[in-house]
Amino acid sequence: MTTLLPDASGATLIVDLAAIRENYRSLRRRLGRTICAGVLKADAYGLGADRVGPALAAEGCRHFFVAHLEEGIALRPHVPEAAEVYVLHGPMPGCEDIALAHRLTPVLNSLEQVEGWTTLARRLEQALPAVLQLDTGMSRMGLSPAELDRIVDESGLLAGLELRLVMSHLACAERQDHPANGTQRLRFDVARRRLPPAPAALANSSGIFLGPDFHYDMARPGAALYGLAPVAGAPNPLRQVVRLQARVVQLRTIAAGDEVGYGLSWRAQGPARIATVAVGYADGVPRSLSNAGTAHLGDVALPIVGAVSMDSIGLDVSALPEGTLRPGAMVELIGPHRSVDAVAADAGTIGYELLTRLGRRFRRDYRDAAPAPSPALVLEGVPS
Repeated sequence: MTTLLPDASGATLIVDLAAIRENYRSLRRRLGRTICAGVLKADAYGLGADRVGPALAAEGCRHFFVAHLEEGIALRPHVPEAAEVYVLHGPMPGCEDIALAHRLTPVLNSLEQVEGWTTLARRLEQALPAVLQLDTGMSRMGLSPAELDRIVDESGLLAGLELRLVMSHLACAERQDHPANGTQRLRFDVARRRLPPAPAALANSSGIFLGPDFHYDMARPGAALYGLAPVAGAPNPLRQVVRLQARVVQLRTIAAGDEVGYGLSWRAQGPARIATVAVGYADGVPRSLSNAGTAHLGDVALPIVGAVSMDSIGLDVSALPEGTLRPGAMVELIGPHRSVDAVAADAGTIGYELLTRLGRRFRRDYRDAAPAPSPALVLEGVPS
């Protein structure tokens, strides 16, 4: 049985799928003939791969990247059957059959992964699709120069692979003047010429904005799809995708000298009105926003006062006319007045981390999607 209840959630995360689709179109225009893939790892940066995947597919995206095998298995039913789903971490030892059964293409990062995939190919007596990743200086993932030397010297190591792509990853692409960008590109060019011919991919979101020399045959935007700024210090050309609104639980007036929150880290300099709001670090609001961040009601900034708690934060709402806020009212934590990147900067982190940490307790409102029974919550299993 299903019962509709009034919206009792503490906060609402609005995800604008239309903005994601527009960002994809914008990146595709910038790339010209280069294929624009979509990175949906970490559940589409926390926004729901089952919703973002179909939205990108509707724009013609047919190449999707995830980090883990489980992510690829979960995504596969939500993208076209003919779409490629690449697993960036490759298959863990003994999981090669699982990847193949779900039509996932592994990114092979080491000789061990190459051997595991080619062993399966020999057993099945068929060529298996694969991507090779080369480490061009980030020292994180990919074949090292020594491993590449061995592959070149022992050509049989790639026997059984249908090489779909050769890729690497840029370490400093958001800083357009960083010399590592050019160094990595040159290393990538030298290394891939030593391998059998295959399409090439180097650019992540920020790499797309380094220009055509970095575009190659495919680019792999992730953060840019979700509205994060691709170039450090430059205006963001992309649409914002998320808006976080949190509900006021309680209001109180405090006197000069009264203190707020765990550790009593904020003291009122005069009479103040404090709103307790129903989000906290369990929802992904960083504790480092204690006495640092702001919320908004309209154009009025409402400073966070006291420590961010597990389930709540305090706001100084003294700047609002008395009676403006009541319990149940919504304030904006992320949105037109403070982007994800701006809130992350307040917290001393980056937009990637903030976006992927946003919690599952929020009511999620997907715009440009199938209409949900908002503003009510649907509770499964509750007798009517």
